[in-house]
Amino acid sequence: MNTQDALTGPFQSRLTAEFRSAITYLDTTPPVGPRIYYERTVCVRMSETGGSEPGFGNQRVREIYRDGMYDGETPAYPIAYEDLREAAWEEMDERARAYVHGGSGTEETFRRNTDFSAHRIVPRMLRGVEDRDLSVELFGDTQAFPVMVTPLGVQSLLHDEGELATARACAALDVPFTLSSLSSTPMAEVAEALGDTTQWFQFYWSSTRAVARSFLDRAETAGYAAIVLTVDAPTLGWRDRLLERGYYPFLDGEGVANYFSDPDFRAALDAPPEEDPQAAVDLFLEIFGDESLTWSDLSFLREHTDLPIVLKGVLHPDDARKALDHGADAVQVSTHGGRQVDGSISAVEALPVIVDAVGAEADVTLDSGIRRPADALKSLAPGADAVMLGRPCAYALAVGGAEGGETHLTHVLADPDLTLRQPRHDA
Repeated sequence: MNTQDALTGPFQSRLTAEFRSAITYLDTTPPVGPRIYYERTVCVRMSETGGSEPGFGNQRVREIYRDGMYDGETPAYPIAYEDLREAAWEEMDERARAYVHGGSGTEETFRRNTDFSAHRIVPRMLRGVEDRDLSVELFGDTQAFPVMVTPLGVQSLLHDEGELATARACAALDVPFTLSSLSSTPMAEVAEALGDTTQWFQFYWSSTRAVARSFLDRAETAGYAAIVLTVDAPTLGWRDRLLERGYYPFLDGEGVANYFSDPDFRAALDAPPEEDPQAAVDLFLEIFGDESLTWSDLSFLREHTDLPIVLKGVLHPDDARKALDHGADAVQVSTHGGRQVDGSISAVEALPVIVDAVGAEADVTLDSGIRRPADALKSLAPGADAVMLGRPCAYALAVGGAEGGETHLTHVLADPDLTLRQPRHDA
């Protein structure tokens, strides 16, 4: 395939913006063969003022430099991801480190997820970059940035305020948030903290259908805008770091707030969780997940919610097609953060063929491995509609709660704005 073919290739149908070539993406992954350039169309006003006013990224950079030069103040929280993680590890206990960082087995998948080195951004010059537009429409809802926070369970291990702190950070910048079924705070309370910010609910299937239905009903009532069904964890992965410590937080009653507050879950207990927490934990362990699920079971989900359905954990193009055939509205390319299958394909490796498989029929999001904004751009270029942030947000929460999370998200949004000042191509 030559360059011109790539510019009008399968990804072209997914692009709907006014401006082209905010990113030129060079794919050197061996299975692809010859080097192929993909150009993405992007469209979001980074600065409402237009003209010579600095965009979002420049505003943040100038603020940091002025604080440093005029007031002698350096940023309160680490800038680099590596420094953020190091600072977070100082705040977390050994068990929390093992839970958040731990991948499956040798952690090969965990490491491969973070390797974007086969992919390059090729800047283009003198194309007018005063208007940089990154907005994306997901299920009819326009977001200013193609960035979301992926579901992260048991956030109470990281900070006393847990998911509420992350929700407040997202709400401050209007960054969409996905709440895990395994949250430390009930879904309705997190939805209230998010306010009008877009919120999705990640759904782990319960083997008790009454509890499964109740979760779907509660999520819709609370105002969540989509159901994200995780399909890559029918059972637990082999996670050395947790196994070595014999640690599973749910046995301590952590991360089960949605279950302990669920009316159908509580109705199945002889005594409420407040009176007999051990019995409640035992019931959770009994009903959590369902290894018998097949594609035909998606009809249950479609029957019991009117919300859009995202299938999270898709790595094969045939599965992406099956997802759409069985009622899904979008797919999320994910390796579960490298926590399920040791030695699997990475998310970014799987992304292009999945985008090609679904074409313009469905949105595609990606999580697993995004550590820096450049990783996000390299995922957006070959066709992801949005990227999901995971461990960096966890570390920001551990370091500074809601303020740390907001600061980190600010930098995540500012960095691409500066990068997109480089390449630009008029349609």
